[in-house]
Amino acid sequence: MTQSDDDSSITTRSGAHFHVRRAHVGDGPTIKAFFAHVTPVDLRFRFLSVIREVSQEQITMLECPLPNSDSFLVFTRDQSRMVATAMLAYGADLEKGEVAIAIRADYKDQGIGWALLAHIARYAETIGLRTLEAIESRDNHAAIEVECDQGFIATEYPGDSTLMLVSRTLGRR
Repeated sequence: MTQSDDDSSITTRSGAHFHVRRAHVGDGPTIKAFFAHVTPVDLRFRFLSVIREVSQEQITMLECPLPNSDSFLVFTRDQSRMVATAMLAYGADLEKGEVAIAIRADYKDQGIGWALLAHIARYAETIGLRTLEAIESRDNHAAIEVECDQGFIATEYPGDSTLMLVSRTLGRR
């Protein structure tokens, strides 16, 4: 993905179009408002912890990601509403990257997660990432199914029977 790809679109299998871009400084209030519309269960799945509200520190990490990480925001086509977010974090050696996605409750089951994961996988390949992973709650059947549908392999997470590690080898550099 080139710099001009920072603003692009994703299309779900049903043909719905959404705008996707990297997070910018100043997106904090938009991200905070978005998480007010994510269910408590989905917050637990996204952060792998029971939380009632996303902290300012977590919002800042999504708004201004650390080096070797990218934060993507998804909006309705007219950009009036944020509907999803994805974070990709990876090592400097580009051997492995981890993706985490959250979707607004009233936009679930529309194929946004599937399209966003495909978008992130394409981006990860363009930066030379070798393996894309996600750590999922064993109870997050929907996410694991989406990932497996895109060629990810699910295995038990080492040392924690409540989690699953899903991974996919990407194209070689």
